[in-house]
Amino acid sequence: MLGLIGVVLSLALLIYLAFRGWSLVLLAPLTALVAATFAGVPLLGTYTEVFMPAMGGFVVKYFPLFLLGALFGKLMNDSGSAYSIARWIVDKVGARHAILAVVAACGILAYGGVTAFVVVFAIWPIARELFTEAGIPKRFAPAAISMGAFSFATGALPGTPQIQNAVPAPYFKTDAFAAPGLGLLAAAIIFAGGVAYLNWCVRQSQARGEGYDNGPLMQGEQVRGLGEDEEVTVPRDTPFWTAILPIIVVISLNLLLVRVVFPAMDFGYLAEERFGGTSIDKVGGNWAIILSLIVACLLVMVLNWKRLAERQKLLNAGATSAFLPIMNTASEVGYGAVIAALPAFAVIRDAVFGVSSNPAISMAVSTNIVAGITGSASGGLAIAMEAFGADYMQRALDAGIDPEFMHRVSTLAAGGFDALPHNGAVITVLAVTGLTHRQAYKHIGMTCVVIPLCALVVVLSVGSAVGSF
Repeated sequence: MLGLIGVVLSLALLIYLAFRGWSLVLLAPLTALVAATFAGVPLLGTYTEVFMPAMGGFVVKYFPLFLLGALFGKLMNDSGSAYSIARWIVDKVGARHAILAVVAACGILAYGGVTAFVVVFAIWPIARELFTEAGIPKRFAPAAISMGAFSFATGALPGTPQIQNAVPAPYFKTDAFAAPGLGLLAAAIIFAGGVAYLNWCVRQSQARGEGYDNGPLMQGEQVRGLGEDEEVTVPRDTPFWTAILPIIVVISLNLLLVRVVFPAMDFGYLAEERFGGTSIDKVGGNWAIILSLIVACLLVMVLNWKRLAERQKLLNAGATSAFLPIMNTASEVGYGAVIAALPAFAVIRDAVFGVSSNPAISMAVSTNIVAGITGSASGGLAIAMEAFGADYMQRALDAGIDPEFMHRVSTLAAGGFDALPHNGAVITVLAVTGLTHRQAYKHIGMTCVVIPLCALVVVLSVGSAVGSF
């Protein structure tokens, strides 16, 4: 019982202090050791032999994805490509449909592999301009940006190169295009439901006479956002086809590699001990995303050579920006490994497995809980897969369930409770827009937690009834 109290206390501390702005690199090992203290296990041994190997293993496995995602995002932003895509969408749908334009622009960039934090900074100046022109309350902007950058484009759309879509692949021997029909179904529900909800809220607020920044929730001291005074200083002459082509390449090359090129090649050497005794089924998904992002980065540079000034400085900045996100996520994985190694975890594990005899439902619940605890989709999913992945794969095979269905359910489940108020990306988008949780989180919660959970329920129901497609 004491060990279980320690786990609960450490989780509460992790959530509270993360919400207060403490670094996860510091919090994760400290709160993990709180749980270890209550469990009565050796602290130094737990830190050096459990926490650090798990943290390091995540970095070893996924650092190329974080690095290339950060580089690609930096190149897309500084070349003016992100601005060009957003501007093109706005020109097509008009400022009157500002919510749709912002969500679509963020979704396209995220689907192309641009990291969520880059999307936020790239789109906010345009969203601010649109919302002001259309008289849409500013407090709806964080939800529109978050929904496009953090939800359907990262875990639902088949082929997305975001980290959430790569984590389950080695466990289920799948690739980024697993269960494409179910993924598209979920994406449609989240996109349509979120846009309809936000538009309804906007109409209600405008009917009450609320403008861009003069509603009841905007009374009192105004907070200046991190991006409030920034102007769009990137090139504005980037043609749309130049901007969108690298994103098309990421998705299409990814599909070509995992479905055509790799199956036609002999990777028998991977079974050798010096290569870890693995197989292309386990590493092919990551390899395809890595190669696709490399080609896309090179393509952005070639197409925008004259627009990209100080290229060495740009690439250095992009590479540097990859370190904090991966260290935060890896620290959360280390925390999860410590919790999973404690005797009290057996109680949690039995409770999770007992939720349902259907492994897909059980996995959806466990992944959502862990993602909510850590406030991270990728970190929560990595912890859940490390703790339960092999068991869920075996249970799925025993029940005759397609591993692709399990893959898609896991990525969707990671994108539900992860967006609770202590989520790092949520805190970032609020800081950039200069809004508080009281002013804007309600709508983030609806579009990034409630509606995605509804989509997950639909996918679970449809997939369990008719199978994966």
